[in-house]
Amino acid sequence: MANIAYVDLDAVDDDIREFIEVARRTGTPRPEIQAVRAQQPDVLRAFVASWKVLFKGGIVDFHLKELLRMRVATSLECNY
Repeated sequence: MANIAYVDLDAVDDDIREFIEVARRTGTPRPEIQAVRAQQPDVLRAFVASWKVLFKGGIVDFHLKELLRMRVATSLECNY
């Protein structure tokens, strides 16, 4: 299995660092995967924008979305 290194937080823009810090504080999305996405800052920015709309917003309760996210990850044996 290939490994992708986490981004060096000292070498990224402030917004990227903040995205990862928010993930650390809230636990979602996982900070480890955010640190991988941060290797491509535009990818992380796009992900965060869609995450806010789809996961944090909408009509489905946040806690239900979180349970579903965890169920999918577990069923796929995802370590993140």
